[in-house]
Amino acid sequence: MVIADNRKAFHEYFIEERFEAGLVLEGWEVKAIRAGRIQLKESYVIYKNGEFWLFGAHISALPTASTHVKPDPTRTRKLLLKQREIERLGGKVDRSGYTVAALNLHYTRGYIKLEIGLAKGKKQHDKRESEKEREWQREKARLVRNEVKRG
Repeated sequence: MVIADNRKAFHEYFIEERFEAGLVLEGWEVKAIRAGRIQLKESYVIYKNGEFWLFGAHISALPTASTHVKPDPTRTRKLLLKQREIERLGGKVDRSGYTVAALNLHYTRGYIKLEIGLAKGKKQHDKRESEKEREWQREKARLVRNEVKRG
């Protein structure tokens, strides 16, 4: 079940591979995420010192869940991946000009997971082309729907 999507990532990047990562969260953050108070739009993933970190994800604190702590809504959060995945992604990010983008936040067997993608940046003409393709798919569906109503 998807909690939050990052549609901007699909507009900005070609997603080549997807991985599921755990997050190191505090208690108030888990409660706020379960209440749907998270935004991934401006977030990105960075590789530093052999670890992946989520930057810019905004989690708004619930007034009832964070009475005894001083919540920081945009703090950096560590991603939990298997060592083999970290080495593989880290190598691609360092050498090949790839980046890692946060795609969506979802539940897996009761745990909150982040889907990240190995991504390559789109050029402006690629973005226009994918927009045209999306418009064509929408128009095609509209034509089929109208044909079914008439026929």
